[in-house]
Amino acid sequence: MQRRDILQWISKGALAGGAAALSPARPLAAQPATPPAPRGLPPLKITDVRTILTAPDRIRLVVVKVMTSEPGLYGLGCATFTQRAYVVQTAVEKYLRPFLIGRNADEIEDVWQSAYVSSYWRNGPVLFNAMSGVDEALWDIKAKRANMPLYQLLGGKVRMAADCYFHASGRDFAEVAERGKQALAEGFRYVRVQVAVPGVSTYGVAGSAAAEGEDGPTNPTRVWESGPYVRLLPKLFEHVRTALGEDVELLHDIHERVTLTEAVQVCKELERYRPFFIEDPFPPEQNEHFKILRQQTSVPIAMGELFNTQHEYVPLIAGRLMDFMRAHVSQIGGLSMARKVAALCEFFGVRTAWHGPGDTSPVGHAAQLALELASHNFGIHEGGGFPANTREVFRGAPEVRSGAMWATEAPGLGIDVDEKLAAKFPFPAGPPDFDYSWGRTRRRDGTMIRP
Repeated sequence: MQRRDILQWISKGALAGGAAALSPARPLAAQPATPPAPRGLPPLKITDVRTILTAPDRIRLVVVKVMTSEPGLYGLGCATFTQRAYVVQTAVEKYLRPFLIGRNADEIEDVWQSAYVSSYWRNGPVLFNAMSGVDEALWDIKAKRANMPLYQLLGGKVRMAADCYFHASGRDFAEVAERGKQALAEGFRYVRVQVAVPGVSTYGVAGSAAAEGEDGPTNPTRVWESGPYVRLLPKLFEHVRTALGEDVELLHDIHERVTLTEAVQVCKELERYRPFFIEDPFPPEQNEHFKILRQQTSVPIAMGELFNTQHEYVPLIAGRLMDFMRAHVSQIGGLSMARKVAALCEFFGVRTAWHGPGDTSPVGHAAQLALELASHNFGIHEGGGFPANTREVFRGAPEVRSGAMWATEAPGLGIDVDEKLAAKFPFPAGPPDFDYSWGRTRRRDGTMIRP
């Protein structure tokens, strides 16, 4: 019995019978009845788990829908692994679904921990994306039951909205600068700059140059050479900093395709332009390189969009070898894991900059936004808004205004999916792997490049 209930019980007894109501002389049978047990929410069971596959703007998105024993109450979560979407669908519907039906929907942590070991082998992107969709959906359900936005369950707001960064890419310096000016006019204060390197296929720039012919070690169709890129990058920053001024925060994604010495050299050269961060100088297989890079440059480093498990990111956080945690929330197991990672980062002075490109659904953006609004060590949110078709499918998607993402005040994630409309945007025809570019990018001599 809670203290409040006891006081109410005593008060009612005293009012009903005055002092005699509490008198020892009063017969036992006349004493007030035992007060009722404190009220609470009734038990809630998972009744079904399924996936929604849609590509409203030709990006394969996977959303998990968890239904419950309370009529009309369900949750949504993002499980998008766009290059292996059908495999995630199988993991959710053929493996996690029978494992979860009948479970208590309120026991989010227990569901996560048991699902993590349910396949014995763990830490992989397919399992983690499937788990992430379920996990985010359960948090959505819990916040809906509480009738409050999810960020309230995570501790409440510490900021009004989450600053976003704008992607400004172009075929040359002038085009990048022009895109940057457009971003500033729209209210953005953070701009990621990427430029095409003449003669090679460049990450982050649509339509950049590539060789002609059949793909393979002897005749690659997508050519990448790091030398020209490393020599060009400081010139890009000089041009854009001059064009956009000192107040804008500039970001850049190396996307891992350079050597250790090249990364050290280019980061040292970029110091004079004061970038907000330089992202992914190395692949996750080369995490030891960060110890050397940290000793050589003061440029802030962001890392993590390819990380799956704590074995990859905890050493970098604890060693203070990066400044921004860039993990993809669905790639590391969903909101339950992301909130633990965010808390760990805070203790070591690392800020969050969760990976949020076009292949994160609005559901995924809403989930990480809830965490960002409640995390003191938030750094930046990737994304500049959602295309028209995507906004129509995902009703209540977070809005981007004046360069920041704002959450809706609706309960849960504040977002829903129009399933009939989603079905009108099936996955694009073609190989289910979708993105072959990563496996086709090679050096001029045919050596495959690892992103």
